[in-house]
Amino acid sequence: MNPLHLGQTSALPVSPEAAVLDYVPNPRTGRPYLVRFTAPEFTSLCPVTGQPDFAHLVIDYAPGETIVESKSLKLFLGAFRNHAAFHEDCTVGIAERLVAEMMPVWLRIGGYWYPRGGIPIDVFWQSGEPPAGLWVPAQDVPGYRGRG
Repeated sequence: MNPLHLGQTSALPVSPEAAVLDYVPNPRTGRPYLVRFTAPEFTSLCPVTGQPDFAHLVIDYAPGETIVESKSLKLFLGAFRNHAAFHEDCTVGIAERLVAEMMPVWLRIGGYWYPRGGIPIDVFWQSGEPPAGLWVPAQDVPGYRGRG
């Protein structure tokens, strides 16, 4: 496992499909622990109008044999900037790719999308039940309230 991005200058991938995610060995295999990545400025494009969509993503996972390298994850998420897809496709697609490649013990994602057309959309997905004994804190992202 030789990370392609760590310690290197890396350009933003042209698409999520073209993005290469790097994985490194889990330094604490056999111990249940949770890793959280928060991307409060995630962007993609509406596939109908081409207008930008914005979300606050929270990715929680319990590592298996590998962990995802954070710079490659940042580049992967950044590749959605010019990617046209519905909220559901972006959110679940990110999780499914991580699960397929990294093979974590457990993973969940919360996609808290900002409103377009007056309706915020929140999308949630998880790979199954969390392992016994794993501390899984609440994501604590409040629902959208507007100017309240």
